[in-house]
Formats: sequence, structure tokens, C-alpha cells
Amino acid sequence: MELDLAGAELKAVLNRLRRAQGQISGVIRMIEEGRDCEEVVTQLAAASRALDRAGFAIIATGLQQCLTDMDAGQKDGEDREQMRARLEKLFLSLA
Repeated sequence: MELDLAGAELKAVLNRLRRAQGQISGVIRMIEEGRDCEEVVTQLAAASRALDRAGFAIIATGLQQCLTDMDAGQKDGEDREQMRARLEKLFLSLA
């Protein structure tokens, strides 16, 4: 399954990933500075949510593409059930 992010979708995913990258850098800096545990955990949770949202956006795009592929006819001999199982596995990897 090939991912084809375009335009606004790509920009949104990249923004989320950059936000998470900045938050993770902030968490590292906070730990190095000996900052309060509650502040560190709050920032770490924010980074985790940003990564999760980026992952879900990628999976949603993948689902759309897979549905389009199914409507256009199966490619590479993969049947609907195999594709469903692969998508479910991807989705659950973020759960």
C-alpha cells in the first residue's frame, strides 16, 4: 500500500510532525534543566497527541486511497479482506 499525500493533507501531517518534534525537543530541554515533573509530563503528552494525530491522518488518507483502489479494481492481486486486515493492523498500531 503506497501512500500518496497531496497538498493540504501533506501540509497538515508535516505541521503535526514538526509540532511534535518541537515538543519533544522541549521535553528533552526541560529534563536537562531539571524542570518540574508535571510540566515535563504535560509536554510529553502533547507531543504524543501530535504524533497520534499525524498517524491517524496518514491512516485516513490510506483508507481513502484503498477505497479508491478497490473501486478501480484490485491491484497486485490483493483482495478486499487482505487490505482490510492490513489497514486494521495499521490502525491498531496507534491504539
